Amino acid sequence: MRLIVAITGASGIIYGKRFLEEAKKRNFEVHLVVSDAAEKVAQSELGNVEWSTLASRIYSPDDLTAPIASGSFHVDAMVIVPATMKTIGALSSGYCDDLISRAADVQLKEGRRLLIVPRETPLHAIHLENMAKLSRMGVTVLPAMPGFYHGPKTVDDLVDFIVGKMLDQLGVEHDLFRRWGS
Repeated sequence: MRLIVAITGASGIIYGKRFLEEAKKRNFEVHLVVSDAAEKVAQSELGNVEWSTLASRIYSPDDLTAPIASGSFHVDAMVIVPATMKTIGALSSGYCDDLISRAADVQLKEGRRLLIVPRETPLHAIHLENMAKLSRMGVTVLPAMPGFYHGPKTVDDLVDFIVGKMLDQLGVEHDLFRRWGS
């Protein structure tokens, strides 16, 4: 599988890192963009993260000439995890001022799979309207809201639940959590 993964500056960088670990385990080709704000949040939440060990290629968020900014660059999907409300707002309005929003806009215009994992609470009406607008456009909106039916014991169990749900949306088999009724 060939993916674009973007990590933006919302809290919950652990979701993006854990998703990248699972993608690497499966030998996915990952084209990664980490926003400047995400770098700062990652430092605060996780310490130093060696993104280069988790991706096939890394792009600067300022590089609008990167291959992933073009519709001629074919990928199976793009995942934004975590997705800030700023990024979601940019996408819902078509405002593309960086590589993350441009690559996501390309997914929309090409009719390709785009998955966003918002991590914000509480949400106000504009947040909800932006997510609803993207959902109507075919974007999968998968908020970082873990379930508890699988009997999580650790924070990692909760993170794995969300990463597992992301993999489900991409049609990827996994055993990151116990499914309901199993």
